Amino acid sequence: MIKFLQLKHWQLFLLIFGVAFILQLITFASFAATNNIKILVYIYPIIMLIYIGIFFGWFYSMGTNFHKKLPANVKMNLNRFKLFLIIPIVYIFILSIYQIGMISKISENEQPNVGIFAFIIPIHLFSMFCIFYCLYFIAKEFKSVELQKSVTFSDFAGEFFLLWFFPIGIWILQPRINKIFENQTN
Repeated sequence: MIKFLQLKHWQLFLLIFGVAFILQLITFASFAATNNIKILVYIYPIIMLIYIGIFFGWFYSMGTNFHKKLPANVKMNLNRFKLFLIIPIVYIFILSIYQIGMISKISENEQPNVGIFAFIIPIHLFSMFCIFYCLYFIAKEFKSVELQKSVTFSDFAGEFFLLWFFPIGIWILQPRINKIFENQTN
C-alpha cells in the first residue's frame, strides 16, 4: 500500500478521478447506444465502489504508514482509525446494493420502501463522523511525522482541510508525502 504514497500528485489525481471518469463515460456511452436503464443501475454502484476503494485505500495507506513513522512521544490509536475507516466502506457498499434494488423497483413501477431512510440517516451521519475522524487522524499523524513532535489542531488544521477538499489537497499534500516516503520500499 505504500505505492499510493509514492505516486506523484498527478498520478494519484488521475487514479482517483480518471478511472471513475472513464468508467462513467463508457457506461453512459453504453446507455446511449442501448437505451437500457439497467446498465446505469448496475454499473454506477460498481463505479462508486471502485472510486471509494481507491480513495479509502489512499487513506488507509497514509494512516498505517504514517503511524510507523510517528515520534515515540506521540501515541495514536491505529485500531480505532482502521475501524472508523471500515465503517464508511461497509456503509457505502451496503448503500450501493440497496440503490440497485431500489432503482430496479422504481424501473418496474413498484413502490420502494421509504421507511428504510429512518435507518439510513443515522448510519449516514455516523459514517460522516467516521470519515471526519479519519481526516483528523491522518492530518495529525502527517504533521506529527513532518515536525517529529506532538501537535495540536492549530498545527495541522491546514492539512485537515486539504484532506477534506482532497481534489485540491492532493496537489499540495502528495508532494510532501512523497518526500517522506521517497526512499522506502516497504
